[in-house]
Amino acid sequence: MNLDRAVMAFAGVVVLASAILSVTVSPWWIALTMFAGLNMLQASITGFCPAAMVFRALGVRSGCAFR
Repeated sequence: MNLDRAVMAFAGVVVLASAILSVTVSPWWIALTMFAGLNMLQASITGFCPAAMVFRALGVRSGCAFR
């Protein structure tokens, strides 16, 4: 798995988990979905992604989007 796929998989897990938590626990979990969406939007504009930095530090090989 390369860095791009790891970041997208992580974002998908965060969005799905927060959606499930918002239905089962509290509607306030939607805020996590909004945060993930805003983070993906700013990463697409600026190229800066904190999750990519963490995955890179963990040794995930680079993809073409986050260099």
